[in-house]
Amino acid sequence: MTPPALSVRLQQAMEDFTLDVNFDASAGLTVLFGASGSGKTSVIDAVAGLSRAASGRIVVADQVLMDSTRNLHLPPYKRQLGYIFQDARLFPHMSVARNLDYARWITRSPRNQPSFDRVVEMLGIAPLLSRRPARLSGGEKQRVAIGRALLARPKLILADEPLAALDDARKGEILPYFERLRDESDVPILYVTHAAAEVARLATTVVALEAGRVIRQGTAAQVLGDPSFMPGGVRDIGAVIETRVAAHHPDGLTELAAGGLPLLLPHVDRAIGDKLRLRIAAQDVILSKTRPEGMSALNILPGTIADIKAGSGPGAVISLDTAAGRVLARVTKRSVQAMDLHPGGAVFAVVKSVAVAPGDVGGASR
Repeated sequence: MTPPALSVRLQQAMEDFTLDVNFDASAGLTVLFGASGSGKTSVIDAVAGLSRAASGRIVVADQVLMDSTRNLHLPPYKRQLGYIFQDARLFPHMSVARNLDYARWITRSPRNQPSFDRVVEMLGIAPLLSRRPARLSGGEKQRVAIGRALLARPKLILADEPLAALDDARKGEILPYFERLRDESDVPILYVTHAAAEVARLATTVVALEAGRVIRQGTAAQVLGDPSFMPGGVRDIGAVIETRVAAHHPDGLTELAAGGLPLLLPHVDRAIGDKLRLRIAAQDVILSKTRPEGMSALNILPGTIADIKAGSGPGAVISLDTAAGRVLARVTKRSVQAMDLHPGGAVFAVVKSVAVAPGDVGGASR
């Protein structure tokens, strides 16, 4: 049996709650997901060695970083970790090439030119090597920061809300590079965010936190498909489905195949056959008791109601099982009554092609 890439056991009394976290994560990208104040940064700081929990054990690959029973607490510089912060924290007086080379110097390792070249190619930063940070955009700075963390030859990369300081355009620029890092690097990643869109696109495993405790763990589809967990509020509710690019049509639409069902989106710049993850926001799904005709929406998914969760206000969330996977719809309680919606009932989910944001379409983990 393959041991976990990361194993975390932590207990620590905090100001507002007691941190009591226990999880194992496999290779790939593990997301710590939850609302602000849920304990995400406390966990990542303990893994980095920036704080010390009262008790627990942290293991990365075969290295024990902390074990309170043995009074073992490795200092940060001995943990062989790469850290990507919200701000890139590049050295302003150094060129991009020298910022990258700093990772080799700090670890006292000989320069590995093939490794350096591979990281530069993966992150698309070859044209930036001679520039200084002041001449880089926010997205370019974060790509260099990712490269510097990777070139430190870490056993684990920590990313603490690395996109939080970027606007939507720059986030869209960076997300594909995290996908490549997840798929093409053998270094596991522990990634902190409260953004459901980042979870949907990037996560191999999701560890959902609330008040210092793990309340969900699973794939992005499993965690985001549970409407009872809403760290970002009702507007962030949305399900994740796995698709494959089936065709690119002359009218500018891309056809995806999802469990035998076709889905049409504005052109997606991926090759036919590529696997994609698609996040469909619950507020963008309309339900119908009969198959709709004569309407502009192109995506119609037949399914069966699995669950109905009514909120404290006028709204309710319908969980719908389709051949494409779990889909969520946010409707009013009045609609639930008027349409006589109930678990086991057959309905059709209608999704406008243009309702799916480009940031909600990403490469599936390989």
